[in-house]
Amino acid sequence: MAIGITMGLLGALGALSRLPAVRFIVNAYLWIFRGTPVIVQIIFWYDATAELTNNRVNLPALLAGVLALGVNEGAYMTEIVRAGLLSVDRGQLEAARSLGMTYPLAMRRIVIPQAIRIILPPTGNQFIGMLKTTSLLFTIAVPEIYATGVNLYSTNFRYFEVLSVVSIWYLLLTSVLTFVQRRLERRFGYDRMTAGSSGDGMLRRVFSFSFGTTSGAR
Repeated sequence: MAIGITMGLLGALGALSRLPAVRFIVNAYLWIFRGTPVIVQIIFWYDATAELTNNRVNLPALLAGVLALGVNEGAYMTEIVRAGLLSVDRGQLEAARSLGMTYPLAMRRIVIPQAIRIILPPTGNQFIGMLKTTSLLFTIAVPEIYATGVNLYSTNFRYFEVLSVVSIWYLLLTSVLTFVQRRLERRFGYDRMTAGSSGDGMLRRVFSFSFGTTSGAR
């Protein structure tokens, strides 16, 4: 998800770029990685990269899996971040530029902190989806939860018990992520956000939003 969020932010900025070449690259990236199955991409990173480089690049299974899932997630996060950035009125960016802010500074101080509230809910859903998608890594022998379950029921043939335990683990993990998502959505909601002081940086302003609005702030 860290790879996906980073690529999503860069991809969203590229999709909104005025340079046609940059937009073409981003659109090609989205077309390829949203248009092919994740399992194909996983096996491509694990097997095809070695063949293409004549075994000079032979990725370990875990690294290949992380790269495959991260790059694939970046395509979806690009659209999520782009939608969040477009939700902020363009007049605010133009006003910031008229006050002398550079484009990167205006995005960091003005646009992105406001877009966070739009980006968070679908990003939380992507986190949960990514957690479950890791089960596909059993195809390249990464010992994740489902692969461990397969190894167990292959030896004891207790399919119901093993798969029930695997399901419980996924339910517990997704429940934790759902709880965190709900808390973050309440924290960054429209009626609970405070702008912070003008001298604060983007990260300080984003993570200093209070859980509640005091009467003095109103």
